[in-house]
Amino acid sequence: MTTRHPADASTAPPATAPAAAAPRLADLTTLRLGGPADRYVEAASEEELVAAVREADDAGVPLLVLGGGSNVVVPDAGFPGVVVRDIRTGIEVEDAGACGGASITVPAGTPWVDVVDRAVAEGWVGVEALAGIPGSTGATPVQNVGAYGQEVSGVVALVRTWDRQDQRVRTLPLPDLGFGYRTSVLKRSLRADDGAWSRWAPTPRWVVLEVGFQLRLGTLSAPVAYAELARRLGVEVGERAPLTDVRAAVLELRAGKGMVLDAADPDTWSAGSFFTNPVVPVEVADQLPPDAPRYPVRSSTPERSTGPSLGRVDESLVKTSAAWLIEHAGFGKGYGLPGTVGLSTKHSLALTHRGGGTTAELLALARTVRDGVRERFGIELEPEPVVVGATL
Repeated sequence: MTTRHPADASTAPPATAPAAAAPRLADLTTLRLGGPADRYVEAASEEELVAAVREADDAGVPLLVLGGGSNVVVPDAGFPGVVVRDIRTGIEVEDAGACGGASITVPAGTPWVDVVDRAVAEGWVGVEALAGIPGSTGATPVQNVGAYGQEVSGVVALVRTWDRQDQRVRTLPLPDLGFGYRTSVLKRSLRADDGAWSRWAPTPRWVVLEVGFQLRLGTLSAPVAYAELARRLGVEVGERAPLTDVRAAVLELRAGKGMVLDAADPDTWSAGSFFTNPVVPVEVADQLPPDAPRYPVRSSTPERSTGPSLGRVDESLVKTSAAWLIEHAGFGKGYGLPGTVGLSTKHSLALTHRGGGTTAELLALARTVRDGVRERFGIELEPEPVVVGATL
């Protein structure tokens, strides 16, 4: 698929696509929660996406650009503005030479699972441990999606965006993306310096149009960096395994934790991990119980530039497990059940909606868990999904 690029800001984009009938956002999110939008637009081209964003910003109305709806919590009252859903899909292979690896460009609306499945099938290395993650490709660089020791920052080469402030198309190369653990310059634009929501929220200043990836070619994975995955594969941490084996093992692990969407299983009706694993100074980690998990914190910059690799360890920081903290603060798997919302019976880090519930109930549960962990361990859990129109 060849993506047409809109002109620079000097040329106004065409009129936006006609608004579709506004569905309940519960029908477009994996939590199955949220009321309708004031206006709903489906963008089938980049021009339509830019035009819809620009029109909303020019009118001064709130904007929510939606992909797969897997990382967002929407109010019961709905969204008092414009919801733009990017429905573009495709994968453009620009190069797949033995020396340079695979260079691909993916429209933001493309389901992420399509990218991983294609990569594993083609022998493109670097995203195999990110199998089974719901949502769109455009969301992956925003929060630097990661799982089982792999982060998308290891293979992102650039992100083409619509800059809402400068009103122009802008390409952000890897050094400008400011990747960190579950964050990027894109995600940080949602917050002002004082921590309050910025004027752009709940959509970043930079709306992702396309993501460019650079992946090494091969039949073996990137170095396996996650101990649980390494054990499942029968290899040591830092060793490699066949791409297909890594993908299959990750899908099995995710399914066992209720992290693979299944319409028949309410344990999977969630936004994935609701809280990020806390990254704390060593002196804070030293105050945790001896059996609390402690993981090295690695830079998102690989140790070498020839392909995906493990990043350098920051000796001043330690990452611990949000799930461990939650369970040891008294909130075990299934907490809150039976009921309309509760912790997954498979994974304490997933807040699930069982049907018939409300966003208010889900957020009340999240606050209870967050406050309990803070009181027990002095560590403040941060939500991973975007909570629209509210804070914890």
